[in-house]
Amino acid sequence: MKLAQIVEQVELLVQPILDDLGLELVDLEYQREGRGWVLRFYLDKEGGITLDQCAEASREISAILDVEDVIGTAYNLEVSSPGLDRPLKKAKDFDRFAGQNVKIKTVVACDPDGRGRNRKSFTGTLDGMAGADVVVTLKEKNAVQVKIPLDQIERANLEYEF
Repeated sequence: MKLAQIVEQVELLVQPILDDLGLELVDLEYQREGRGWVLRFYLDKEGGITLDQCAEASREISAILDVEDVIGTAYNLEVSSPGLDRPLKKAKDFDRFAGQNVKIKTVVACDPDGRGRNRKSFTGTLDGMAGADVVVTLKEKNAVQVKIPLDQIERANLEYEF
């Protein structure tokens, strides 16, 4: 079975458990690290997730994966919060975190503000979604607002200023 299929199957299995626990699946990774495999869940909820909630989710996820035996090889299970630089993946993430600082990297270089400067990296204040586009006010002298198609985003993360 391909990695993407394993991840998809695992996500389908654990989503009802996470829903029952009131937790959101932010990201799920299954990858080789060092000599073994790691299945890593990033979970969150409104107001943040606690260590005890991560531990409870880990127990529940481990139990269902042991019963269903989706992954045919040994792996380490990790469950944690997404951290301060939380990834944004779904349209609802971009609406939920409107007003926050964000850094976005696109799949291909683009010129969303029409100023003749193709680039792949954008930093600014997230304004939310407008249809299928993510709207960001760039951190530049002119504070230009740009629209980046969601399907053109390779990676987007919250960015905190200290």
